[in-house]
Amino acid sequence: MTARRGMLVDAIRYALSAARLATPQRLPLPTPCPGWDLRALLRHAGDSMDVLSAALATGFAGAETVPAAGDGGCRGELSPVADLSQRAVTLLCACALAGCGERRVAVGDRELTTSLVTMAGAVEIAVHGWDISVTCGGGPIPAALARDLLPLAALLAPPGGRAGLFASPVDVAERASPGDRLVAFLGRQPRPPGPAAR
Repeated sequence: MTARRGMLVDAIRYALSAARLATPQRLPLPTPCPGWDLRALLRHAGDSMDVLSAALATGFAGAETVPAAGDGGCRGELSPVADLSQRAVTLLCACALAGCGERRVAVGDRELTTSLVTMAGAVEIAVHGWDISVTCGGGPIPAALARDLLPLAALLAPPGGRAGLFASPVDVAERASPGDRLVAFLGRQPRPPGPAAR
């Protein structure tokens, strides 16, 4: 398994472990993503996985591949968590089928390699996994995964190129954990996950 696939697998594993805490009673809870409850966040994380799957399978990723917000929720009769798990399996299959060779993927008016798309997906999924985890009282991003993703986040979300994608970085203590540094770099306020009884 290549390093890029390994990071994606680890990010998905973390996000799904957090999503397993998303009981039906927690779905209306607010999340660190302003204006989104947990149900909307799970749907968005799944939509992101769908875009990544399409990008790796077809060599194209565009806004039109994202289902419209408020489209009625998850597909079929699946719960939001089962739906997210199914979409994660589809993404992992697309990543495996993409193989180890480098291809170009059109993203808007730019082209990225499949490696960069995969690594961007790992960052996105891990950070949304943290959003889910904080909402549900779960654990932080694993330190080893966060350490691997920090330099990628700096490459993919530079200070001048994050408008509309991420908020400005948040200051953290010098001895902050790798997970706290990662989420703070992407505009989230690190906080220790606590009971989701708020």
